[in-house]
Amino acid sequence: MMTGITLLALETATEHCSVAIWQRNANGQLSVLARRQHAPRQQTELILPMVDELLAESGLALGQLTAIAYSCGPGAFTGVRIAAAVAQGLAFGADLPVVPVGSLQTLAQATHRQFGARLALAAFDARMQEVYAGAYAADAAGLMQPLTGDVAGAAAQLPETFLHAWRDAVSTSDGLAVAVGSGWESYRDSLEQALPVQHVYAELAPDAEDVALLASVSVDAGLAVAPELALPVYLRNDVWKKLPGR
Repeated sequence: MMTGITLLALETATEHCSVAIWQRNANGQLSVLARRQHAPRQQTELILPMVDELLAESGLALGQLTAIAYSCGPGAFTGVRIAAAVAQGLAFGADLPVVPVGSLQTLAQATHRQFGARLALAAFDARMQEVYAGAYAADAAGLMQPLTGDVAGAAAQLPETFLHAWRDAVSTSDGLAVAVGSGWESYRDSLEQALPVQHVYAELAPDAEDVALLASVSVDAGLAVAPELALPVYLRNDVWKKLPGR
């Protein structure tokens, strides 16, 4: 029998900030409350007020939640740390588990929710002529699952295994294959030469609503983790060395 769950989800991996309270009752009925804003360099100021607003609107206290989900990266160096730190702090205070969800998978899920995409090539601009990229396909439940591991590298020289996984998926699928994310805005020519797609939605950003949906699967599987494991994922381990002033 399905159990009810209530999740608080946070997403700050790009220049957008979003928060959602996602509820599924024991009958499988869903309800979502959300706040979202395009907010370059303002996520730190916005995220906690957004959380407070949604808790007040829902009539819930933190302690009534099942878990706190967050977009763990990759993405903007500061952005992925904000969501991880806020998730960890709130979870410690309320004695709740956390659920990390990849930001590229979150973005891919948004393409399925909004456009019905069956395949999504998600890419963030990682600066220095590089991208963070992930290739995803929808399963029977409409959840975007990775075709291969997420990668970081030059837009014109992504790993052959990654390129082959995407090309094989496109060639055997009759569903919509889309490109999404800021990487396509910055490096579209290089990416399109290697990765066949039908539509490009460069302006689409990852959203907390999709973080929550993906996190619910982990909660159902008993995969939520302790707050101290709320860590960011950078993909590029030497990213701090490349920041201005380093």
